[in-house]
This record gives sequence, C-alpha cells and structure tokens, in this order.
Amino acid sequence: MMVPTGSVPSFPHPSSMFARRTLLQASLFGSAGWASGSVLRANESPSAGRLEAANGFGRAKQCLLLFMWGGPSQIDTFDPKPLAPDTIRGPFKPIATNVPGIDFSENFRMLSQRADKLAVIRSLGHDDPAHLSSGHTTLTGHLPPTLKSDAAPPSDRDTPHIGCVMSKLRPSLGALPSFVTLPWLAFHPAAPGGQAPGQHSGWLGRQYDPLLVSGDPNAPGWQVPSLSLIEGQSPDRLLRRQHLLASIDAQRRLVDTSAQSDRLSAQQQQACGLLTSPSVRRAFDLEQETSATRDRYGRNTHGQCVLLAKRLLDQGVPFVSVNWQNDGQNFWDTHSNNFNRLKNDLIPPADRALSAVLDDLAASGRLDETLVVWVGEFGRGPVINGSAGREHHPYCYSGLMAGGGVRGGQVYGASDKRGAYPSENPISPQDLVATMYDALGVSPELVLYDSLNRPHRLLAGRPVQELFV
Repeated sequence: MMVPTGSVPSFPHPSSMFARRTLLQASLFGSAGWASGSVLRANESPSAGRLEAANGFGRAKQCLLLFMWGGPSQIDTFDPKPLAPDTIRGPFKPIATNVPGIDFSENFRMLSQRADKLAVIRSLGHDDPAHLSSGHTTLTGHLPPTLKSDAAPPSDRDTPHIGCVMSKLRPSLGALPSFVTLPWLAFHPAAPGGQAPGQHSGWLGRQYDPLLVSGDPNAPGWQVPSLSLIEGQSPDRLLRRQHLLASIDAQRRLVDTSAQSDRLSAQQQQACGLLTSPSVRRAFDLEQETSATRDRYGRNTHGQCVLLAKRLLDQGVPFVSVNWQNDGQNFWDTHSNNFNRLKNDLIPPADRALSAVLDDLAASGRLDETLVVWVGEFGRGPVINGSAGREHHPYCYSGLMAGGGVRGGQVYGASDKRGAYPSENPISPQDLVATMYDALGVSPELVLYDSLNRPHRLLAGRPVQELFV
C-alpha cells in the first residue's frame, strides 16, 4: 500500500475536545461525507469485482463496532480453558450457552443466552504487542505507518478508519452524520503517543472524520456538546445568522476560490444543520427512552453509549463506533487485578449492553441488515502473573460478530489448549476488517485515491466467507 508523506498533525487530548461550544467546533468534528464533494476518487462501481457467490456480500446496511480498548482476556471471556493448569485457567468457570457445545466465561450470563445470534471467533491473532499500532490495524485493516509502537500518534499517513471509508462510500442522506464515534477517541496514558492512530480519516482527508460524541451519556443532564447552542442562541436566530454569513461568503468566494475555503464552508453548513435540526437533536436525546429501556442497557457509561448508538442506527446512521470509555483504570488492559476488574467492572456492562442491542435489533427485524462486531486490539497472556493479571498477548484472542448475514450459533477457529496460539483457521485483524467490508458490500478490488492522487488498495486481508449463512 502506498501512503503519502506528511507532518504529524496535533490532535487535542480527548478531555478538552469539546471545551468550546461553538458552531466552528461542531463543524470541525462533522463528517463531510454527508455532502457529495470529495478530495479523492474511488472506482465508479463499488461492486466491481465482487464475489457473486459470497453469502455475506452487501447484506449489512449499517455497522455497530464495539471496540474493547485495552485487550480483553480470551480465556476469561469467550475461550475458557477449564482443563488447563490453574496458573492459566484462572478462577472463572465455563458456563453453557443456549447453543450446545459453546461455553463462555461464567460472567457472561446474559450473552450466554444469546449465543445463537453470535459467531465466536477464537483464532484472531497478530504479532504486535503495542496498544497504539495494533489499534490502528484493528480499526483500519492495515498495518500502521510505524510498526509495533506505542509512541507514534495519529497522522495523515494513517489508513482511514473503516467508518471513515464507509462515510465516503455510503454518505448519510439527511442531516445526521455518516459516522459517529463515542464517547471518546481511545487514548492510553501509559503510551508515549497517547491517542491511538487509525481513529481518523488519515490519507482520506479530514472531511471524513467521525462526529465525536464525548462525555458520559449516563450523567444527569448530559447532552451532546457539539449540538449545544451558544448560551442565548436559538435555532431560528442561528439560521438567520447563517443566511447572513452565506451572503458574505458568496462575495468572499468571488476572490477566494481555494479548496480549503470551500471545504470549511461546507463543514459550517453541515454543523449548522446539526445544531438546528429537530430530528437530529431527538436522535441524540436519551430522555426519549423509557427508564426500563435505559435500565436494560445498563445505567453506566458503556450501556448508555450502546443505547445511543442503537438510536443512531434507528435513524439511519450507517456506521457507529463505541470505544470502551476512559474508566480511569486502564480499560481492558488488566496487567494486575485481572479477575476482580473483569468480574466487577468490565464484563457486566459489556454483557448487558451487547445483549440488549442484539435483542432490540432482532425484535425490530433489523439484525440481518446490521453488522455488530465486538473486539479488542489483542488478548492477554495465558499465564497469570504475580499481580493476578495477564500481560499483552497479540498472538491469539477472541472476538464476536453478529447480524449482517453472519451465521449465529457458531465458533470459528480454535486456540491451543493454553489459549496461546490459534490451532485452527487463524484470522488476522486485516481479515476481520476485510470481512466487515464484505458484509457491507465493498468490493475486494476497490481502490481509493488520496489527495495526491495516489492509489490505495482498500482490503489487505481475506474476507472470511465461512462466517456467513
């Protein structure tokens, strides 16, 4: 793959991204994929070269990606090893699911009764033990510009996030964005590079960046910062100001025809559309949900993020990504106290939220058209360390897929008796992302062009057709 050269831009720390509630602020994080303009070219026919016999091709119209930042332990989640030594298997017992022959960790009591909707992948693996660079590969399906590094921050040389690509290929038709990320951009305080690359649009162009919805939707009075009007500003007054600005901009463009000027104007218009659209504001309003529904998803940050993601999918947003939130305890990166963290803090919200969204998508008849993916950047080491934790282990880990034509009630691949390496049907992050693209109807032959007109092959892996019906 060719990548353009360029300087590393400065990305703000997640905690300060929405300090100023201004129209310009909203425009900077809007996705210009809603508009028809583009700084790159794609093959005219997205289905060119498609595999006609591929069962999963194009079944998914939308995607929900649940990114378990930090690296969940495969042995303590979806690949229990009850016959391994106690220094490996840990204290958790396996629990039978509603599919004979498939066991989960005992802590996934809700999800275990929905295994018939899930494809459990037990043979994911790669060789990158660094959070940041492996995060890039997981979210883009391509290796990062800097390999095996926790020191390289995001740059315009990154491959675009799959959601950014779908924002280009499948733009939203209304005021809502094509790609929403919540509740933050994954950031690791122990990594010199800080924020993980691969969460932006990289060489695709910043106009395809996601709308970032930050903060804690479970907090009383929470609202989307980028949809918050300046104090004292009404939607009608904002529209009047926009019309005035439009006439000024029209005169300015007579003397300034730069692409940057046009792009900023388009983003300002999209931001104003977000701020003034009643339907957009309703879509982000969790107060529209009943207390019972909010309880069912879990009254916690992750649960309410997944509920908000479901509402956005209901309104036609093509791609929503929920990153595991900044919990102040290094997320799923359980180098110490692994078992208490999993049992008390990590698995219960993940179990409840994924179960609830699967139930709702299935009840509405939309699960078959909505691809759901649950995965981290790597797994944890089989051997329990002296701090009752597990170290980074990229060589073998587990992930989940559901909907979008994926056949539920199956296990794909297998790990060895220690959960250390794949023993059957290994699958790479590149393969996983290629499978997601396949389900979303993206041709394996698709080539995109960057702003310097250089071609980039979109798929770096092989779609796993065996996962589909």
